[in-house]
Amino acid sequence: MKTVLTRLFDHEELTKEETKALLLDIARERYPQAQVAALLAVFQMRGITVDELLGFREALLETRVPVDFAPYRPIDIVGTGGDGKGTFNISTLACFVVAGAGYKVAKHGNYGATSVSGASDVMEQHGVRFTNDQNRLRRSIEECNMAYLHAPLFSPGMKSVAPVRKALGVRTAFNLLGPLVNPCLPAYQLLGVASLAQMRLYTNVFYRLGIGFAVVTSLDGYDEISLTNDFKVATGRYEHIYQPKDLGLERVQPEALYGGDTKEEAARIFDSVLAGEALPAQINCVLANAAVAIHVMEPDKPLPECLSVARESLESGKAMATFKRFVELNG
Repeated sequence: MKTVLTRLFDHEELTKEETKALLLDIARERYPQAQVAALLAVFQMRGITVDELLGFREALLETRVPVDFAPYRPIDIVGTGGDGKGTFNISTLACFVVAGAGYKVAKHGNYGATSVSGASDVMEQHGVRFTNDQNRLRRSIEECNMAYLHAPLFSPGMKSVAPVRKALGVRTAFNLLGPLVNPCLPAYQLLGVASLAQMRLYTNVFYRLGIGFAVVTSLDGYDEISLTNDFKVATGRYEHIYQPKDLGLERVQPEALYGGDTKEEAARIFDSVLAGEALPAQINCVLANAAVAIHVMEPDKPLPECLSVARESLESGKAMATFKRFVELNG
C-alpha cells in the first residue's frame, strides 16, 4: 500500500488489475485503516479513472453474493445520490411504473445516506423484508416483474471499508461504485448522475461493459430527470439535451419534488404517486424517468411513445398493482 500511495501522490494512475488487487486486499483487511483513508482521500481529490473504477468494480463483484437473472434481462434504475436536493424516491417509483408496463426490473439499492427516502427506507416502511435468497428473488421477478436487492446483503467486500467511510464522513470513490455493482449484472441500466463530469465517467464505463444504458442528468444538478431544467441523456447511440416540453411536459418547481422530513412522510408521497393522487409535477417527473428506462430497453421506440407506455402503466393502476403484489411476495 505504501508503494501505491507514493505513486498516487506523484499523480500516477493505476491499472484496472492494480485497483482490483488493491480492493481485494482491502476486503481481506490487509491494510491499516489509516492507509485506506489516505487512498480514498487521494481518489476524491484527483478523481478516478475509468480503469481504476472498473478494477474496483471487478473486485467487489468477485466477492459478491451472485444472483442469476440472466434469462429475464432486467433493467436497474438508480441515481448516484448525494445531489443534496432532498427529492422523493423518483428512481424506485420509476421501477414500479416500468415493471407495471411489463418489463423486468432488478433494483439494487440501500438506505438513504443524505435523505429519509432511500430505496431501502421506503421498502421497509411498507413492510418489505430484505433477502438474498435466490428462490424468493426469482419468484418476485417472475410474478410481479420486480426484485429488490438490498446492497448490504450482497456486497460483503464493502464491510471492511465501512468504518473508514463512516469516520471520514464525506463522499469517496466508493460512492461511485454503488450503481455499478448490482449483483445480478443487469442487461440494462438507467443511471442518474448529478454532473456532466460524472456523466462522462459513467458513460465511458458502460461503453466498456457493453450493456444497454442511458445516463441522465438535469443541468441544474439533480441526479435524475427532475423537469426543473433542461436535461441531458447519453446512451450508447447518442447524446442529447432535452427540454421538458420536448416530452410534452411542463417545467416544475424544485419544492414540488421535496421528499419529506420523515420516513413516514416519504412513504406517503411514494403511495400518492402510485395512486395517481400526487402533484402533477411529481407524477410527471417519475414518468419521464420511466420513459427513458423503457427507451433503453426499446431504443427504436421514440421517447414520447415510451412516455405514453409509462403513463398507461400508472393511470391504469398496473404500477400500483405491481407494487402491492411485490409487497405481498416480499413481506
